[in-house]
Amino acid sequence: MGPQTLAQKLIARAAGRDTVRVGDVVTCQVDLAMFHDSSGPRRLRPMLEDLGADIWDPRKVVLVLDHYVPAVDDDAKRIVQIARDTAKDWRLPNVIDSQGICHVVLPERGFLRPGMFCVGGDSHSPTGGAFGTYMFGIGATEMLGVVVTGELWVQVPRTLRMTWQGPLAAGVCAKDMMLHMIGRFGMNGGDYQAVEFAGDTVRGLNMQERMTLSNMSAEMGAQVGLIAPDETTLAYLSSKGVPAADLPDISQWATDEGAVLEDHVFEAAALAPQVAAPHSPANTQDVSHFAGLDLNVAYLGACTGAKLEDLRAAAQVLKGRKVASSMRLLVAPASTREQAQAAHEGTLQTLIDAGAQVLPNTCGICAGYGGHFEEGARVISSTARNFKGRMGPASVDVYLASPWTVAASALRGQISDVREVL
Repeated sequence: MGPQTLAQKLIARAAGRDTVRVGDVVTCQVDLAMFHDSSGPRRLRPMLEDLGADIWDPRKVVLVLDHYVPAVDDDAKRIVQIARDTAKDWRLPNVIDSQGICHVVLPERGFLRPGMFCVGGDSHSPTGGAFGTYMFGIGATEMLGVVVTGELWVQVPRTLRMTWQGPLAAGVCAKDMMLHMIGRFGMNGGDYQAVEFAGDTVRGLNMQERMTLSNMSAEMGAQVGLIAPDETTLAYLSSKGVPAADLPDISQWATDEGAVLEDHVFEAAALAPQVAAPHSPANTQDVSHFAGLDLNVAYLGACTGAKLEDLRAAAQVLKGRKVASSMRLLVAPASTREQAQAAHEGTLQTLIDAGAQVLPNTCGICAGYGGHFEEGARVISSTARNFKGRMGPASVDVYLASPWTVAASALRGQISDVREVL
């Protein structure tokens, strides 16, 4: 059939075929299904009971409680209780309760491996693509089909390859790369196809930075955001306790030379820190366009912007300094393990000394469940989205940026170029 893209190879394996063609509709065997307290039991349980059906393989299901915890009202308490009761009744062996955000705890517990085909009950499930895993978000009805049959049909997508070349400047990171691509292609630029991130810039990123790229492929409208696995991937999995015997052969998981795809090339050295204005990640321009705009809240949180590497970046900017008196700096580390490591190495204390208030390890304000920003707030945030009304009243203006830029802006009380303060 000729050369295949990484996306085609991953789908072919899941469909039990040697090769697949773009446009083919195939039935894939699901290796792992993840859902959380918002997308999972409260929606799936009534439908399963109506069908009189059971879960096809509880070992291949991961339930994460990360949206409605800690419960702040009676509605949240009810949803959390449904999730916990269901986990017991279904005898789910893989339940991660109040330990962090699903897209971060899944790989940090070693659940994702190169070559897998996975689905998640959340739109940022493409995060798994950073590990050479074909992973995407599905709704509750599709998830019902998956948990009953262990299968899902998929149409083989085209591949849009984003090739980044050269070194990034100090204080410029994966978040800036992603905001720049969304600004260029728009929120539907991925056309629900496979986006693959490639080039020596991408290969030089650590796993958490790669996760940011794959995560925000969702903001481009892609189905998946894939990165070919390499030694960095294997080293990360080993560090998370995956035994050497369980590490897959990664040599096959790369796009073949000559495979048909749409290639876009970017020069990393030319990239400045990026900022997305309200109310869309596509409203992106260089930080200089917004420099000096006054702020009152800086938020380091969510699956995109509060991983250990994100906290380290902010700490590097804020070490020995204080945030502006006009600012509140809120930090919600992405998982309990990330927070523990940040505390162990002094990163968390650096942020606290600078004036940070530490929030629970959950989706929190980003999902609009664990509190929100006040009327009229002007926020700079490391989250993936800044839609109107998502994180508080419609009067809240959220500007998206990297952890580096969020920290630099917290320091000055206005949108700032981190390169000036490093």
